[in-house]
Amino acid sequence: MDIYLPIAGLSVNALTIIAIGGLVGLLTGMLGVGGGFLTTPILIFYGIPPAVAVASATTQITGTSVSAVLAHRRRKGVDYRMGAVIIAGGLVGSLVGGGLFRLLQQGGQIDTVIALLYVILLGSVGLLMAKESAAALGIVKLPEARKAARRHNPLIAMLPMRWRFYRSGLYISPLAPLLLGFVTGMLTVLLGVGGGFIVVPAMIYLLGMSAQVVVGTSLLQILFVTAATTLVHATTTKSVDIVLAILLLLGSVIGAQVGARLTQSVKPELLRLFLAIVVLAVAFRMALGLGWRPEEIYTVQYL
Repeated sequence: MDIYLPIAGLSVNALTIIAIGGLVGLLTGMLGVGGGFLTTPILIFYGIPPAVAVASATTQITGTSVSAVLAHRRRKGVDYRMGAVIIAGGLVGSLVGGGLFRLLQQGGQIDTVIALLYVILLGSVGLLMAKESAAALGIVKLPEARKAARRHNPLIAMLPMRWRFYRSGLYISPLAPLLLGFVTGMLTVLLGVGGGFIVVPAMIYLLGMSAQVVVGTSLLQILFVTAATTLVHATTTKSVDIVLAILLLLGSVIGAQVGARLTQSVKPELLRLFLAIVVLAVAFRMALGLGWRPEEIYTVQYL
């Protein structure tokens, strides 16, 4: 069942795109990640132009996040105050990232930059999450000094203007989550990711948030930041393919509901280890694509 994508300028199998959306929705509901870190590379591997894949993935993530946030809200798994601070930083970051994306697009370097950022970020985050998750599951042992570390990073504890985040059980400066949101907003525009693969580990290992609210709070910020990012892409880069986004959304909304239910029956450490493996696999495939010589170096596209 083929369908034509007007902005991407090619035909795709609709059922395949819906299946990709379903897989991403499952990860969104289970792990609190937007899924764009997986959606965008898979779409690029499938043949979608990188700029269109990035812009359309953020549109799909917005819809998926609505479904997932509602599921976590019902079990009181969202810290709205923490989410509001991260969202504020993310909105500013998305505006800055939109300007940078446009400059790279005009210079013809956006495809290469997207691939390089994916390899660097996914590789480093995946290794960190795999190490910490394996230690939590008892697969590997960390030195005693690492086990006795503070709940949140000492640098976070030094920041001024502390606020109480009751749902998360924290008394820290809002500057840390504000900066985290800013970085996430930029990455959302540049890479088409919800930023959850960075926000979730940062909430756990840097901010020291309670595990019960990490996933729901991450999804809340993803919802607002990706909505802003979609608007930025629609008005500046003109790369949003609404047909592609709708196909992805059809599968991801259902997958998000299933994933949210699975979080009740699976250990969080096991879920993070699974996410780490997926992240590292995607990073390896992107790195392979950067160095692999294509069959045809030059192609001609008729518009």
